[in-house]
Amino acid sequence: MTDLATLARRPGLPELLAALGQGTARFVGGAVRDTLLGLPVQDLDLATSLSPYEVMRRLGAADIRTVPTGIAHGTVTAISRGQVAEITTLRSDVTTDGRRATVAFTDDWKADAERRDFTINALYWDPADGAAPIDYFGGLDDLAAAHVRFIGEPLQRIAEDHLRILRFFRFHARFGRGAPDPAALAACTARANDLMALSRERIADELLKLLALPAPAATVAVMLEAGILRPVLPEIESAALPRLERLVAAEAAAGTAPDGLRRLAALLPPDPALAERVAARLKISNKARARIAAAADPALGANPRALAYALGSEGAADRLLLADRPGDVRALAGWTVPRLPIGGGELIRRGLAPGPVVAATLRAIERQWVAAGFPEGEPFEAIVGQAMADAPVAPARG
Repeated sequence: MTDLATLARRPGLPELLAALGQGTARFVGGAVRDTLLGLPVQDLDLATSLSPYEVMRRLGAADIRTVPTGIAHGTVTAISRGQVAEITTLRSDVTTDGRRATVAFTDDWKADAERRDFTINALYWDPADGAAPIDYFGGLDDLAAAHVRFIGEPLQRIAEDHLRILRFFRFHARFGRGAPDPAALAACTARANDLMALSRERIADELLKLLALPAPAATVAVMLEAGILRPVLPEIESAALPRLERLVAAEAAAGTAPDGLRRLAALLPPDPALAERVAARLKISNKARARIAAAADPALGANPRALAYALGSEGAADRLLLADRPGDVRALAGWTVPRLPIGGGELIRRGLAPGPVVAATLRAIERQWVAAGFPEGEPFEAIVGQAMADAPVAPARG
C-alpha cells in the first residue's frame, strides 16, 4: 500500500492544509482508498469541521482561490498552485427522498461517515498526525478483501439515494472480487424499480462509467440476471452478454481503450432505430446518440478504409470491434481518412455545365475513388475523366 503522506505533499497542499489549520481537515473517500491501493488519485476530497464560509475566509487570507461550487451542501472548491481540492463541511442527513438530500452541518466525524455509501469510501486520514486511516465501519478490511459493502443497512442507503444501486455495481466491477456482497445484491434487486425515479442523465452517466471499466462483463451478467436494468432499460437482455464479452476481448486484441458508448451498443439489439431511441431516452448528447445508432448497424462492407471514410475512424472502429474484427482496427491505426481531392467548382472549370449534373458527377467520382482505394495523381485523374465523360448531361463548351 502506498504511503498516505504523499497526499499531503502534493504541490499546493501544504499551504492549503496550513491555512485551514491543524486538525480541521481530513482526506476522505477516493483519495484515501486509491492511495492505499496504489492507484492514481483522480479527485482530491477533504472533509472539514469548519463551516464553508470559514473555509473560504481562511483560504482567502492565504491567497488561495476558492469557488463556492456547492456551498448549500457545504462544498467549496479550492485551487492551490494548480491543485484542485473539494473541501466539504462535515454533514448529516436531515431528509432524503432518493434523489436529493437536505443536510445539516455537524462536527461529528462519524456522523459524516455514516451518510456515505460504501465502507471503502468512508476512510479518513488526518495529515496532522500522520497516523493510520480512520475507519469507522471496517473499510480497511473490505479494501484488503476486495469486498464492496454498504455502510449499515443496504436498503436504507438505497432509500437515501437510488443511484447507489448502479454505483454499487460500478464499484464492485472496479474494486470487487468474486461474487457481490449478498446483502447488497438482495437490496439492489428488491429496489431496482427505484431507478425509475432518477433522471435518465444520471442513469446514463453511471452506466457508461461502469461499462467503461476494464472488465465489466461479469458484473453486468449479475445485473442482468437480477433484473436490475429492466425497469429503465428493458431493451438490454441477457442474450446480449456474449456480444459484450466478445467486444471486450476484441478491444484488448486491437489495443483499443475501453469505451462505454461502444459497449452500450453491444448490449442493445443490432437495430439502429431502436438504439437511437434508447440513446434519446437516456438524454445523451446528439453526437453520442448518432454514434450509438451507427454502431448498432451491422453493415460492414469488404474494405475497412471505405468504412472509415463513410463513418470516421471512431465509427468504423465501433462496427469492426462489434463484429469481432480487431485486426482491421489495428490496420486502420495511423491511417488518416482522406478528403475527396476535387470539388464541384473544379468540375465546372473543367467544362461541366453548372446544375444537378455536378453533384451527380461528384458522387460518381467519390464512389469510384473509394472503391479503388483512394488513389492520387494519374489514377485519380482517370476516374475524374471517365466520370465526366459518363455525366448525364454533356459537358458545356468553353
